[in-house]
Amino acid sequence: MTFIDFNSLAADKEVAWKSSIVGHVGPANIKVLRMDGSPAIEETHSYNEALIVIDGRLLLQVNEETILVESGQMYLALAGTPHSVLPGSHGTLVIIDDPVGRTDFGVLP
Repeated sequence: MTFIDFNSLAADKEVAWKSSIVGHVGPANIKVLRMDGSPAIEETHSYNEALIVIDGRLLLQVNEETILVESGQMYLALAGTPHSVLPGSHGTLVIIDDPVGRTDFGVLP
């Protein structure tokens, strides 16, 4: 697949918060999921995870801070950072991660 409509793929998913890999760039996974307003449990990864909101909004709990990520924005959850999704998150979320590759990438200035 060379053309990807993230919103259509997310809308077609029967189960919210279950991502599907839709492509790769080098060793990195590109995933999409549907957010349905319900919370998601805390996760911590050994790799960085880019959380890109395509449509809607994502409410994250990172440490004791609430972070709002709106459509067109990205939050970079750095390796080892616990994060959970708060109620009210809805829309289309794209995740880019590299669980078997490099962990040194981050946001460029």
